[in-house]
Amino acid sequence: MDRTETLVADDSGVARAAALLRAGALVAFPTETVYGLGGDARNDTAVAHIFEAKGRPRFNPLIAHVADLDGAEVLAVFDPQARAIAQAFWPGPLTLVLPLRPEAGVSPLVTAGHETIAVRLPAHPLARALLRAFGGPLAAPSANPSGRVSPTRAEHVLAGLSGRIAAVLDGGPCAVGVESTILSLGPEPRLLRPGGIPAEVLEEALGRPLPLGGSETAPNAPGQLASHYAPGAAVRLGAHAAETGEILIGFGPVRGDLTLSATGDLVEAAASLFHILREADVLAGPEGRIAFAPVPERGLGRAINDRLRRAAAPR
Repeated sequence: MDRTETLVADDSGVARAAALLRAGALVAFPTETVYGLGGDARNDTAVAHIFEAKGRPRFNPLIAHVADLDGAEVLAVFDPQARAIAQAFWPGPLTLVLPLRPEAGVSPLVTAGHETIAVRLPAHPLARALLRAFGGPLAAPSANPSGRVSPTRAEHVLAGLSGRIAAVLDGGPCAVGVESTILSLGPEPRLLRPGGIPAEVLEEALGRPLPLGGSETAPNAPGQLASHYAPGAAVRLGAHAAETGEILIGFGPVRGDLTLSATGDLVEAAASLFHILREADVLAGPEGRIAFAPVPERGLGRAINDRLRRAAAPR
């Protein structure tokens, strides 16, 4: 593929994106969390091209994005608890891992051979317009090379995937800035990935604590690999000051070359995380290092710290 189209966020852009998707092509689109790389979840070849474009391991499942709860129930089995959680938090940054319906019709590559499927109803109006126009489920991991920093703007998508996908639908910056929370609702609910909805909020809704689950070797949902969200530069966490050759990312009272939030606002920090990580990576250079000030392990801080630990993990 020689050229990636940039599509405007209007009716004609949505129609063009939907037509490309129906033809089996890949289109990146904004959600409230990050930009997703969409392909027809029912088309084996389209889904295989997602893995190829990203360089993503085939054992790492994808999230199926749907336009409404009815569309989700075509793919997954909802018990009363799952339906209540979906009605409370959808549309929004929550992915549910539920039993796969045998007749769902999705490519087995989407589920990586598991008998469960990860499904989400995004809140971003442009994503919802595209899903309605397309008329089916879209498999959509983050629109970046596998393991690298997730994209929160169209230019981030083009920096990593230009020439490898058909188009990007430009909806501006993503508001949440970290990926969706992933919740498994099997016999025992488990938090598979912290994300845009704080775990404490889900625990209150469920009336029980949520143990952290998942597997790095046989993941049943995205975001479980030890090394993920990584910039080119090495990352050090828990820094109160920069060491020689480091770009310091501040938070709250810790001032840095850049800051996630000078006021210690976790919502602001989450929204800016991946963009600032990319900016710091450019400033640090290929041999440089990035240091992050401590972020509290509460609310959205759990999702931020999850991403930072994976960014700092050995590669």
